[in-house]
Amino acid sequence: MANTGAVLDAEENPNTEVQKNRVLTLEEWQEKWVNHKIAFHQERGHQLLKKHLDTFLKGAKELRVFFPLCGKAVEMKWFADRGHSVVGVEISELGIREFFMEQNLSYSEEQIMEIPGAKVFKSSSGNISLYCCSLFDLPRANIGKFDRIWDRGALVAINPGDRKRYADTMLSLTRTGFQYLLSVFSYDPTKHAGPPFYVPDAEIKTLFGSVCNIHCLEKVDAFEEGHKSWGIDYIIEKLYLFIEK
Repeated sequence: MANTGAVLDAEENPNTEVQKNRVLTLEEWQEKWVNHKIAFHQERGHQLLKKHLDTFLKGAKELRVFFPLCGKAVEMKWFADRGHSVVGVEISELGIREFFMEQNLSYSEEQIMEIPGAKVFKSSSGNISLYCCSLFDLPRANIGKFDRIWDRGALVAINPGDRKRYADTMLSLTRTGFQYLLSVFSYDPTKHAGPPFYVPDAEIKTLFGSVCNIHCLEKVDAFEEGHKSWGIDYIIEKLYLFIEK
C-alpha cells in the first residue's frame, strides 16, 4: 500500500473525468440488495459521524434529519434515539424492511399517492419515516424541509452525470440554518470504475459552494483488505461539513 501520510496530503487525482459516463440503474441497485452485495453497509455505524456528532448537531433538540439513499443505516436509530425526526429515501424495499427488523422496530406502511408505486414506512414511534422510491421523485411527496442532512454513500453512489440535479434536490430540502455532513472517497478512478464514485474537491465546491461554506473536518486512511479486489492501493475518506452562508 502507498505511504499513508503521503496519500493523505496528495493532490487531487488528475483523472476526474474518467467515470463521468458511468450509469447504474435503479434496478441494478435493487439487485445488489437481493444478492446481498451491500459491502457499503456498516453494521456498527459510521465512526467518523460518531466522532463529529456534537459538531454536527451543535446541541440542538428535535431536529429533522434527512438520510438520502439511506439503505438500512444504523445511524438513523442513533438520531431517533436522541429525539430527532429521521426521514430517509431508499429504492430497495428490502433494505428498508431489514432496517426495521434489525433495529427491532415495529412499523406501518402506506402508499404515496403523489408517486405511483412508491411507499412510505413509518416507525410506530413516529420519528422514523423511510420512503421507498427514487430520490428524484421524493420532493413530489411534500416531505418538508430539513435541519440536517447526513450524506454517506449517497453523492458517491449517484451516477456522475446526475450530480448537479442531485445537489439541487438536496439543497431544495434544506431549512434556514441547515448543516450538511458529507462523506466522500478519494482514490485512483482509472483503477476502479465505481461505485462508490470518486468525487473531487473541485466538484464539491462547484455543486455546493454557492450556498454553503465548506469545511473539511477530517481525512482518514480507509483502505481495507477488500479494496485490493478493486485494483486500488489506497483510498481516503474525507468528511466535509457544509454550513449555510
